[in-house]
Amino acid sequence: MENKVLFCATVDFHFKAFHLPYMKWFKDQGWEVHVAAAGNMELPYVDKKYEITIQRSPLHLKNIKAYKELKAIIDKNRYKIIHCHTPMGGAIARLAAKNSRKHGTKVLYTAHGFHFCKGAPLINWLLYYPIEKMLANYTDCLITINQEDYNLAVHRQFKAAKIEQVHGVGVDTGYFKPVDVVQKNCLRIEMGYKQDDFLMFYAAEFNKNKNQQLLIQSLALIKDNVPNARLLLAGNGPLINDCKRLAKQMGVFEMIDFLGYRNDIVKILPICDIAVGSSLREGLPVNIMEAMACGLPIIASENRGHLELVEDSANGYIIPNQDAQLFALKIVELNKSKALLVKMGTESKRKMNKYSIVQVESEMSSIYRKYILEELDETKSQYNNSGLQC
Repeated sequence: MENKVLFCATVDFHFKAFHLPYMKWFKDQGWEVHVAAAGNMELPYVDKKYEITIQRSPLHLKNIKAYKELKAIIDKNRYKIIHCHTPMGGAIARLAAKNSRKHGTKVLYTAHGFHFCKGAPLINWLLYYPIEKMLANYTDCLITINQEDYNLAVHRQFKAAKIEQVHGVGVDTGYFKPVDVVQKNCLRIEMGYKQDDFLMFYAAEFNKNKNQQLLIQSLALIKDNVPNARLLLAGNGPLINDCKRLAKQMGVFEMIDFLGYRNDIVKILPICDIAVGSSLREGLPVNIMEAMACGLPIIASENRGHLELVEDSANGYIIPNQDAQLFALKIVELNKSKALLVKMGTESKRKMNKYSIVQVESEMSSIYRKYILEELDETKSQYNNSGLQC
């Protein structure tokens, strides 16, 4: 087998957002890197890209075609390692690689947050849990990115050959970082904000899970106490117009900037005072990690991803039960204390050390090397058993 690795996911943007450093790592080791996903985005560090008809919904009939396409790709290329991501990318790739595993291919799957978790809807447990548990049987290494998912996989006896945990996908802490007061004020003026504005930031798709409505409701509760509050919402999505209507109904539309899709979040985050998160479910949210790297305190709803990153009363606050009143109270508390903002922001920055791209690259390369060395050991053993001498 040649030194080829295949990365597979539902959409190719997933690789651009999270996995380029690991593709580069394989290239640096002299490997040929292939990618299979929906989408026609050009990606660096990729020798061959396959566009397949994979769909997010597990019930979509096109996924049968995607399975056949991917199986043909895998059978043709005889990869040494397949690393799959996203629920459907992970499902289809592991099924398509069943026969290849018998011939030495190692299949790794990163669960970027199981859809079944504490507090998840019953339908998620009924649909996704049995699928993931069954597919673990075809997994050489199941990689989780938070403690709750790791514990669940171990305690529920998922039959992956190995179960590992890494600290997310890694954030470039040399890129996302705080700025000094002078830079902060200059950037605020450049972006149309005042020095005394209290800026709160959240970057997420407008969908049911991200739940921006909670932030709008909380803002309505503090509009009289914190009149200089501004909520910056980056992203697009199916519920953006619903959120705009809600903001108008609650009298806070003028206090919210609907920023749309942005590629300059690294510039926006350092000018803000805090970051907020309102999602119902998270694996290990990159948006919160980027904010922490920029030295921001965090106020976030209670879920496994937020709990992994935010220590209540240390680098921010965790808000249980989607409680808009408590969310509002904590915003006011941070608004009134510059010392608390600085203290919690410093702690956020400190906590990011173990989630940095340098740390996670080290963790992932350690996992990859196990399988590279395992392949070398197997080859050497076969060579010796043939009667030949090294």
